[in-house]
Amino acid sequence: MKLNFQTLILLLVILMATTIGCERTTQQMAPTMPADDEESTVQLSLSDTYDNVRNGAHLIMSYDAATNSFEGTVQNTTNAILLQVRVEVHLSNGVELGPTSPVDLAPGEQIPIVLVAEGPSFDRWTAHPEVGPMSSSGGEGAEGAEGNGGEHAGGAEGGGN
Repeated sequence: MKLNFQTLILLLVILMATTIGCERTTQQMAPTMPADDEESTVQLSLSDTYDNVRNGAHLIMSYDAATNSFEGTVQNTTNAILLQVRVEVHLSNGVELGPTSPVDLAPGEQIPIVLVAEGPSFDRWTAHPEVGPMSSSGGEGAEGAEGNGGEHAGGAEGGGN
């Protein structure tokens, strides 16, 4: 009986040490919403500015005709780290720009976004930030902050206005 009691005490000590160690090393991460909220069906004109917060990511973006690109910023509005934040723009001609390369954003951190519009002409657009891990199946993935890439690869997607 004494051996079982000592074993139980040893297991209890190991469990407590593991729990305390995990509490000290765990960073607070922002929760992500499921990807059931597709991008907005509200299309913006070329002179409009997208300004919306989705899943803690505040995206402000507008079209610059001189550079034929969409420029803006995305900022973490939460008190937690937003994992793998990326941005997509959908054009009225069916072309999707992005997603941008995934970036983990610290609370309050803001980064610039530039997506160059390529392909046939367009007259309307919509944008959205995405937050959370990208799955390995689905899209072509990210091609950089100034690239354009494939369809949705998972994670939490933001809608529009």
